[in-house]
Amino acid sequence: MVIGTIADAVGRQIEGAARGVSGLLFEPVIRLGVTGLSRAGKTVFITSLVANLLDRGRMPGLEAAQSGRIEAAYLQPQPDDTVPRFDFETHLAALTGPAPHWPESTRSVSELRLSLKVRPKGMLGGLSGLRTVHLDIVDYPGEWLLDLGLLEQDFAGWSAEALARAEKRPEAEAFRARLATIDPDAPLSEPQAAALARDWTAYLKDAREAGYSDCTPGRFLLPGDLEGSPVLTFAPLPPSQAPRGSLARECARRFEAYKAQVVKPFFRAHFARIDRQVVLVDVLGAIHAGPAALEDLRQAMTGILGAFRPGRSAFLSTLLGTRRVDRILFAATKADHLHHEQHDRLAAIMAALVAEARRRADFAGARTQAMAIAALRATVEERRSVDGVDLGLVRGILLDTGRQAALHPGDLPEDPAALLHPARSGAAQWLGGDYGVMRFAPAPLTLRPGEGPPHIRLDRAAQFLLGDRLG
Repeated sequence: MVIGTIADAVGRQIEGAARGVSGLLFEPVIRLGVTGLSRAGKTVFITSLVANLLDRGRMPGLEAAQSGRIEAAYLQPQPDDTVPRFDFETHLAALTGPAPHWPESTRSVSELRLSLKVRPKGMLGGLSGLRTVHLDIVDYPGEWLLDLGLLEQDFAGWSAEALARAEKRPEAEAFRARLATIDPDAPLSEPQAAALARDWTAYLKDAREAGYSDCTPGRFLLPGDLEGSPVLTFAPLPPSQAPRGSLARECARRFEAYKAQVVKPFFRAHFARIDRQVVLVDVLGAIHAGPAALEDLRQAMTGILGAFRPGRSAFLSTLLGTRRVDRILFAATKADHLHHEQHDRLAAIMAALVAEARRRADFAGARTQAMAIAALRATVEERRSVDGVDLGLVRGILLDTGRQAALHPGDLPEDPAALLHPARSGAAQWLGGDYGVMRFAPAPLTLRPGEGPPHIRLDRAAQFLLGDRLG
């Protein structure tokens, strides 16, 4: 086992060295990780970003596009032959076709390579000519990212935290009822373990639907070909003696197997190779779900950053394959659900939610930024007087009914503490206002030649993530 671990580490270092030399001496590669929790819009973000890099008419905030230094952009086969390709063409057709609709959400890892022919700045551009910069976009579910925090926990510690959260949530009622009938120290019964795992999975799905973020293990929600396997057949249990052959002993063993056989391979194969990262967050959805959901999101964001290993990679460490994420964008999505007058407030709430996480990243040498964006703009704005009050509204096609509506979801507070303080204090509901949430369908589009889909601040997000590497 030790020899295998050493060989695995050496192999990763050699692979990292090859990538580093290739990037430094030939054609640089930017590996951009895109993740977020449920309904944050990862698929739409990637699709719109790629479409707007291919046709850059709506990207004035990306300096290399605005100045015309990006002379060509084209899709290429990705470098990882064993990773599914991100289905860009199908997703773009869903968003821009005659009957536009939201594409299917992320359920596994996928990848896409976009290559850019870029003219360097200043005199260097005239002397060296065009160079190729490859953008490798890695899409992976945020639920899997939450699992990285399990690597530092044992079964007893995870069980204590998970059960404490479940105790406060009505979604866990069926699981709690079954758990009350079980003796963890009794001999293992596979049907009993399977029933517990099913109830825990049902609870996680209901909790996610209710707006909660920290729902681990993430593969219980997106099992893929692991569904029904022993590595996904366990559940948190109360403290016990855990004698040999007991349910508690076997659940603890399977928890360790989950970390070793599911979480660590994902980290090694995909996550550890990322050098730029986008974390997409449905802040409006969490606010609508209530103070407990918003606090759960804040804690999840803090825990997520610990997995990023933030900091600037030195020349030697890049060659040795110990890459670190050196830029992280925390993006509050669905800014088009608010009038632009409230976008700064949404960005401020996003910044406050990840303040602790950003301090850690900044200390480690990474650059971070919080922003309010809409990767695909589905609404238009208007103003209307309602009961003598001038309101900024957004108009769009409601997803549930297909009808046009102009709505005002409520005003976000100027001070994020008006939301974060009651959330951290355990308030049951908001006292200062009722924050609505709407689900809009994508609007029919008529794109002019050279234009990508309409968006809000996607160009500024691209500038932060890629601009320094396109110089």
